[in-house]
Amino acid sequence: MTAWIGLMSGTSMDGIDAVLVSFETNTIEFHARHTLAYPAELRARLELAAQNHATPDELGELDTLTGQLFAKAANTVIQQSGIPVEAIGAVGSHGQTIRHQPSGSAPFSLQIANPSIIAEHTGVATVADFRRRDMAAGGQGAPLMPLFHQSFFSSVEEDRCIINLGGIANITWLPKAGTGSVYGFDTGPANALLDAWCADQTGRHFDCDGRLAEEGIVNEALLGELFTDAFFASPAPKSTGKERFNLGWIKTRLQRYPDLLASDVQRTLLQLTVLSIARQMPQSTAFKVYVCGGGALNPVLMRELARALSPAAVCSTEELGLDPQWVEPVGFAWLARRTVLGLSGNLPEVTGASGPRVLGAIYPA
Repeated sequence: MTAWIGLMSGTSMDGIDAVLVSFETNTIEFHARHTLAYPAELRARLELAAQNHATPDELGELDTLTGQLFAKAANTVIQQSGIPVEAIGAVGSHGQTIRHQPSGSAPFSLQIANPSIIAEHTGVATVADFRRRDMAAGGQGAPLMPLFHQSFFSSVEEDRCIINLGGIANITWLPKAGTGSVYGFDTGPANALLDAWCADQTGRHFDCDGRLAEEGIVNEALLGELFTDAFFASPAPKSTGKERFNLGWIKTRLQRYPDLLASDVQRTLLQLTVLSIARQMPQSTAFKVYVCGGGALNPVLMRELARALSPAAVCSTEELGLDPQWVEPVGFAWLARRTVLGLSGNLPEVTGASGPRVLGAIYPA
């Protein structure tokens, strides 16, 4: 048996999810899992860097500090599992996204967390920098989970849609076997705006259980203004991030609505997430929706999503045997395995790349 480690920290920047798993005949066996929160000071520095407030010196320091923390998360799951380092094929590290600019004359995507440090501190070969090879081939570099979703969540009996509610929301459409092609794209903001507004108004990093949103009502005029952003109407392939959807984006659009309650803004942002997904869903008469990511833990968001997507049934990926929190770290462990085996990790019909590509770079132990 060969085991694999997956490390993931999303645009919400709340911490590093680490898993140690093995894959046998398209089943996933967990050996250990752990979440390592970012220290408050480091998180604040990362958030400033993501807002373009970082010198080269600062970016270099953050690359080292996050690399050390990613290595600590990996070593924790190694120690918890009791599996010897020699039995681990590789660490798959997504890194921490600082900037994602997939369009323009010089597209790029920047993830930090020095993989050389991870390989050095763990003694395990590390695969990182997954996005840039797809972008070099003309793709968006995101989303990268659809091939994993296809491999583990497809059905011969029903059409399925996997919705990831991270900082950004994205969908993967999985038609039942033999009836069409897999596709996916970012639909727009999810927790990125909800967390940013909640933190600004309450000092809390996220809206626990959707309580602030539950207190508010949707302001239809503001909602309409939010939907004027060109991203929502742009065709796939497409991807985005907090460089576009952030607190400044909210406050710019709130200038005409200075008297709105914080709870009404939060509720309107939640409805923006819900409707931006619903309006971009494929036309299908019958399908089932499975949600992963942090947003799956927000009961108000899940309730409103189910209402907007009715009559489609909406549940979490827990029903498919994988806890919604761990879908992405497991996915990057799986992508690392594919890289080591010389197999492609992207879906060109999703990212827009000119063809399948082996993703990432390998940093030897």
